[in-house]
Amino acid sequence: MNHPAPERPADILARLRATFRTGRTKPVEWRTAQLGRLRALLTENGPDLEAALHADLGKSAAEAQRTEIGFTVREIDHTLEHLADWLRPEPAPVPAHLGTDATAWTQYDPLGVVLVIAPWNYPAQLLLTPLAGALAAGNAVVAKPSELAPATSAVLARLLPAYLDPEAVAVVEGGVPETTALLAERFDHIFYTGNGTVGRIVMRAAAEHLTPVTLELGGKSPAFVDRDTDLDVVAARLAAGKFLNAGQTCVAPDYVLTDPETAAALEPALARAVEALYGDDPANAPEYGRIVDERHFDRLTALLDSGRVVVGGTGDRAAKYIAPTVLADVAPESPVMSEEIFGPILPIVTVPGLDEAIAFVDDRDKPLALYVFTESAETRERFAAETSSGALGSGLPLAHLTVSDLPFGGVGESGTGSYHGRYSLETFSHRKAVLDKPLG
Repeated sequence: MNHPAPERPADILARLRATFRTGRTKPVEWRTAQLGRLRALLTENGPDLEAALHADLGKSAAEAQRTEIGFTVREIDHTLEHLADWLRPEPAPVPAHLGTDATAWTQYDPLGVVLVIAPWNYPAQLLLTPLAGALAAGNAVVAKPSELAPATSAVLARLLPAYLDPEAVAVVEGGVPETTALLAERFDHIFYTGNGTVGRIVMRAAAEHLTPVTLELGGKSPAFVDRDTDLDVVAARLAAGKFLNAGQTCVAPDYVLTDPETAAALEPALARAVEALYGDDPANAPEYGRIVDERHFDRLTALLDSGRVVVGGTGDRAAKYIAPTVLADVAPESPVMSEEIFGPILPIVTVPGLDEAIAFVDDRDKPLALYVFTESAETRERFAAETSSGALGSGLPLAHLTVSDLPFGGVGESGTGSYHGRYSLETFSHRKAVLDKPLG
């Protein structure tokens, strides 16, 4: 059977731009209808999405619902509840020299045709949540799912055209050649989630057209553990945040910073926390995922010699399984500390105290998230005042992502721009200044 040739990126863009220029995507009714359809896609196709996420990453149905499907539904619901209010023009005061009859305001204008490039670690959430923001802002969208999560990519490529306006939303599957061809076109905004290496490629390509970009990158997100904390509670929360999705989470705690005495006490607490989560054989725990592919498996196993194994340290390449692992006695210059881990390995690095911990963070690239476990308000205030990170979480890792009224994004090496809730509308819109002065 002869299959039609895939539509060329230039033709896709021309088709979507023609739709946008008709004004079809601008009315709030169109925007809310598309968000409602996207919500229906998620709620009506749970089993298909769960199966795809399990095939790609070993995610359980519960984790798929919690971190991908349900997460995106909540984001859509929040946007639907507030969109009309967000879109209201905001008056601006007018100086006296323009007269009392002059008025001024700002309004959100959609940008046009935007490109959303998703990663593989949360391949549904990290495509559909920015897509929801772009639709809420009234844009046409090209959605590029990750080729490293092929089952999820195939499901989304089948479902999105069936649920959303096909003249305003297009899906392009494929790998580097297809992404390169898309990046050669002139979009009105590019939203990329992934690593800094590809982020630089995206930014260079965008610069050719002066296209604005949002880069949601990663980095080594530290977790400082103070000596005054309940280490069993800290260990439970660290383990839950670190080993979710087998550590393949951009805001997972990347490493622990603490003093030597606290580190010694934290080690057995972390071992107990891992067993409480996954039993004595995590390979058979239904809630524990798998590494995305053999290349990442090999990269991660090469890091296991960077310290003394407290728990875990084993793997099965054929099954793409690496046990939840904690490493102690890790030197700052060791291989596991030279790159974002993005896997189920948690190193413990010791520093003499708080001053040295803050200096350790400040001497490195600005992370996407920074977590502080302490009972001291002064310590929390010092981290807030003396460090820079995309987000600062006290007492609980990852949770800031679930607050739709908080911006999610990085700073420096961990990214540029932000989204979620109203911040998605701002990212995918131009805030236009308007002044009206009657001629009479």
